[in-house]
Amino acid sequence: MNALIFAAGLGTRLRPLTDDRPKALVEVNGRPLLEHIILKLKDAGADHIVVNVHHFGEQVIRFLEAHQNFGLDIQVSDERELLLDTGGGLRKALPMFSDGAPVLIHNVDIASDADLAQIYRQACERAESATLVVNERATSRYLLFNEQLMLRGWTNVQTGQVKGEEAPLRRAFTGIHIVKSALAQHLNEYMGADVPFPIMDFYLHLCGVQSIGAIPLPDGCRWVDCGKVESLAKAAEILL
Repeated sequence: MNALIFAAGLGTRLRPLTDDRPKALVEVNGRPLLEHIILKLKDAGADHIVVNVHHFGEQVIRFLEAHQNFGLDIQVSDERELLLDTGGGLRKALPMFSDGAPVLIHNVDIASDADLAQIYRQACERAESATLVVNERATSRYLLFNEQLMLRGWTNVQTGQVKGEEAPLRRAFTGIHIVKSALAQHLNEYMGADVPFPIMDFYLHLCGVQSIGAIPLPDGCRWVDCGKVESLAKAAEILL
């Protein structure tokens, strides 16, 4: 399994914990978030992982070296000179996966007990260029899907803003998604090299010409955005 961990963000919601370290190295239950995600991916069958870095990126590089990459093939996509956001980060990292197999993308500040191996297998068996893992939690921002769970748009329910098309199903993005190698060409056509842009803007652009689907988290699956200080206690219940 190929996997990409988005770990380059500034971690502003985790301040003051991120005043002297990257959010990837904020600890939960005595282990950095990055370690939790790497081990979860390893258990799911990942053998090639790319980690992108920016904020205190040298600390992440030293951490991986100190742990001998946890016995895996781990590479660093270095964004220390320019933070590329999620879209630009994916565009920069994709060439590091040379075997053409799909890539599971996981935000470093997401905690869940989702079965990543099963999710990856499901996505690989589907025809879509990208598959987004979603749930039905309450939020202010939703992805909009048709009855077949194909992406059509996005909305902010507080402001009424809509991008793309209106669609009947509202689902929340979990920060986990799987992309196939064919997506690289579209990323290159969408935006030039080393230009920051959000991945969701790209997905919304692409869904008019390529199928972007969704896999719902199973009922009862625990999930939390642990990129906020107030969420770390809940993350500790999941990241054991």
